[in-house]
Amino acid sequence: MNQVSELSGVAGVTGVSEGAGVPEEPDAREVTVSLSVTGPDRMRELGRALAALLRPGDLLVLTGELGAGKTTLTRGIGEGLNVRGPVTSPTFVIARVHPPLGDGPPLVHADAYRLGGDLEELEDLDLDAALAESVVVVEWGEGRVEGLAEDRLHLVLRHPDGAPDEQRVVTLTGHGARWAGARERLAALGRGTA
Repeated sequence: MNQVSELSGVAGVTGVSEGAGVPEEPDAREVTVSLSVTGPDRMRELGRALAALLRPGDLLVLTGELGAGKTTLTRGIGEGLNVRGPVTSPTFVIARVHPPLGDGPPLVHADAYRLGGDLEELEDLDLDAALAESVVVVEWGEGRVEGLAEDRLHLVLRHPDGAPDEQRVVTLTGHGARWAGARERLAALGRGTA
């Protein structure tokens, strides 16, 4: 991993790196930021702040254990996008569309957990059709939805070993040209989330 800098003075930012997970030459179109978040209110706050960076066509892939905060983060994104809610876990309905209450894009919130590995089930959701005009968030989508868009934001939520129960580290990795220049904007999301 090519460590670019350690940001100080930005609450909640634990490190910023480009090309994370790429063993050889880093892809100049990949940027990674890790943020420390304490508690569900701060996770929702992070989602609201992230929503300000989102636009139609954005695909967000959320990864994390049960209870990591994926739905709480998505709830904040929905609040920030000002969509009709409530944003709840789509586990049993697989996908929900939340129309905008104003001029913003709709939020499509999908949960690939129950889809197993069946690509046909995923294709039946028509996420690729919704992507052009919506912000699409897919929980448990790692390894399943990356083919929908070259430009995507992958968020990994984890509970660090030995940390308090409410502590989470959220690692955001932007892939593609859409996120290539977003390092500072993503790092700024850490303000106020610690």
